[in-house]
Amino acid sequence: MSRFARDTQVTQVSEHRWRAQLREGWRIGAVPNGGYVLSVAGQALKEALPHRDPQSVSAFYLAPSEVGIVDCEVEVLRLGRGSSQACVKMVQAGELRTHVTATYTDLSVLRGEDWSSVTRPNIPAWNACETRARERVEFYREAVEIRLASGLEVFDEGRPNGSGEIQGWVRFRDGSDADAASLLLFADAVWPPIFTVFGPQRWIPTVELTVQVRAIPAPGPLQVRFRSRHLTGGVVEEDGELWDSTGQLVAISRQMAKVRIA
Repeated sequence: MSRFARDTQVTQVSEHRWRAQLREGWRIGAVPNGGYVLSVAGQALKEALPHRDPQSVSAFYLAPSEVGIVDCEVEVLRLGRGSSQACVKMVQAGELRTHVTATYTDLSVLRGEDWSSVTRPNIPAWNACETRARERVEFYREAVEIRLASGLEVFDEGRPNGSGEIQGWVRFRDGSDADAASLLLFADAVWPPIFTVFGPQRWIPTVELTVQVRAIPAPGPLQVRFRSRHLTGGVVEEDGELWDSTGQLVAISRQMAKVRIA
């Protein structure tokens, strides 16, 4: 069992409730990574629904999660032939911390046309990208390895380039391959691209994160691009695209976050 699978396990404790343990190794500072929290909710959904793969999952982060026990209260909204819908309330210490709504399906049987107006960026291969980064996510980096083609200069040189964009590769540090469930994690894998405008900040809290999973990834690292274009009243969007090792688009994401400049 991979570390990700082990650390996102859920146990059913009643008809509509699953319990999990948010683990130390996925923290950014004191707070578990938002994508990791979403992945735990995803495991509860996977257990509660007849369909196994996330297709569209949205989380509203109402309060920061903590390392420790979390209860996932699942409400099934619809059970269909091709997809199912449900919501999850993630509760810690009697407080609702995260609310998730989702559609699940079976990605392996999806059929239809393919089209995209976006060309996958041509960046250096995994082995040619940089691994060093003097950031504050030491615990998270025990589980996830990040290699960047752009955006690293924020930490190495302290000179934001103003691009609002970060590109590179991500994978599990233990060598396990990404699956559909882990795309919920990898959609929140790197630091906010607004760092390339204002430099590293103490905390950019996520308000909402939506991940659309398009395909089951092939083995190997994932190529990622995250971009921010608009900062308005201290609120920024972060758009993500993830491709697998064959060049197939496997997920897109958008999150809304608050920017607190030190």
